[in-house]
Amino acid sequence: MAAAKAASVESWLNLSTVLIALVLVLLALWLVTLFRARRVVFDRTAAERMRIDLQLSLAEQQGRLGIIRELQDVAVLSVARLVTRAEGARYTAESDPSSAVRVATAMVEDGRVALADMRRVLTIVREGESGATPQPGLQSARDLFRVMRDAGVTVDFTETGERFPLKPGAELAIFRILQNALANSLTHGGVGTEARVTFTWTQDGLTLLVADDGIRAAARRNSADAADFAARTAYTIDDDLKALSGSISGAGITQMRERTEMFGGIFNAGTVPGVGFTVSAIFPSLRFHNGIHGVDLARG
Repeated sequence: MAAAKAASVESWLNLSTVLIALVLVLLALWLVTLFRARRVVFDRTAAERMRIDLQLSLAEQQGRLGIIRELQDVAVLSVARLVTRAEGARYTAESDPSSAVRVATAMVEDGRVALADMRRVLTIVREGESGATPQPGLQSARDLFRVMRDAGVTVDFTETGERFPLKPGAELAIFRILQNALANSLTHGGVGTEARVTFTWTQDGLTLLVADDGIRAAARRNSADAADFAARTAYTIDDDLKALSGSISGAGITQMRERTEMFGGIFNAGTVPGVGFTVSAIFPSLRFHNGIHGVDLARG
């Protein structure tokens, strides 16, 4: 009897050992699978981000070349007109010196127009030299929204007010701010993030707002249940202090701020605790502000 009992205990211990080993193996396999799945999602997001950058870069380079060609044609015509007036002024001054003042005044105006045209060309060329790849115009924003939706970020676009024409440099800056803000939504919020894009036009200005729910989107993907979701989206006093301090930094934030300020705008970016991230760029006088001191494009 004792021998049978000992054999039974030994058999039970062996079975328990096998079961424990099997559980440990299954747990290890589950952890490895989970790690690989998360790695695949991360790699897929990175690859999608690279695809977006390459796709937009190609279109942007083509658009920039088109803008440069057009502006160069305008600048050449302005300089040609200036040379023609100068030649006419030389002969006019010999026969009628009193008219030289009127001709010189007209030449000054032509010179200002030519200067503005050439500075516009230089502005776009320098954008390319600095490594930035701005989009030709706001009409391409729809393409950007489509690409972002394909990458997994839902974009809800709203536009109010009456749109007025913008100079190419201003459109490039606004598009780049919009692109950077949505790229941040994809990077930090990931697939499933919803972004609200709002253009509010006034008589002379524009307000651009991009607000996403990246924190909630990440919590929805990673939460096991409602309690876990609530814990992930909960925030503390430290979150409020960080949001109020405006301590958000980074290369993308710096570029968006510089582009906004170049056109007389005010830039703000910060986290909405428990929700996501918000970017705003307010341009009070965008209709007449071209980012180049001393040149009023409203006259050119």
